[in-house]
Amino acid sequence: MTTFALIGAGPGLGLAAARRFGTAGHTVVLIARSTEHLDGLAAELARDGIKARGFAADVLDPASLTADLYAAADTLGPIEILQYSPVPRGDFMKPVLDTAATDLDDPVAFSVKDPVTAVNAALPGMRNPGRGTVLFVNGGSAVRPHPERAGTSIAFAAGSAYAAMLHDALAGENIHVAQLIVPGAIRPDSEHSGPAALAERLYALHAERGAFRHYSEPMPT
Repeated sequence: MTTFALIGAGPGLGLAAARRFGTAGHTVVLIARSTEHLDGLAAELARDGIKARGFAADVLDPASLTADLYAAADTLGPIEILQYSPVPRGDFMKPVLDTAATDLDDPVAFSVKDPVTAVNAALPGMRNPGRGTVLFVNGGSAVRPHPERAGTSIAFAAGSAYAAMLHDALAGENIHVAQLIVPGAIRPDSEHSGPAALAERLYALHAERGAFRHYSEPMPT
């Protein structure tokens, strides 16, 4: 089986997605900032019989993100499934009238520059065998701007445009790009937006390969 790389490994959706893809037989690469945190997630997956290894990197540091993805591919094999789903910082969500140009630097790096960095690092490993999947997870402000969350609304929209272009550009190479929109909070008790349900949906997007954009549940009116 192939290698699944998760950027934004955490105890909620990240762990659930890693478990779902790992249970299907994929080796799992976990990328987040804390080595200790990653070691705990890898150990938990190992108890389920899943081969997983953590690589510490800050997604706002393109050089460390690229180095980690290259190291993961060298160690565990080419990455053929890439999921980009780190959680945005709270300070990305200032009201639009309180947002200065410099307030957009990190959100745009987080949602545009870093996904571009990650895809460019992983893409050769997908092109060589002629197959691959890139999965993006975004909040509802990616498709419906929210005036109280200007940073994510602007950056998610730009990141969505990049991902949609990727979907079209790579379709002929058997590399599928999909975006899953989660309109509200990810809650363990949610039927459609709980971690396990979202992980199952992401695996289906990888396996079934279809349209670019999908929703975990309808956008609120």
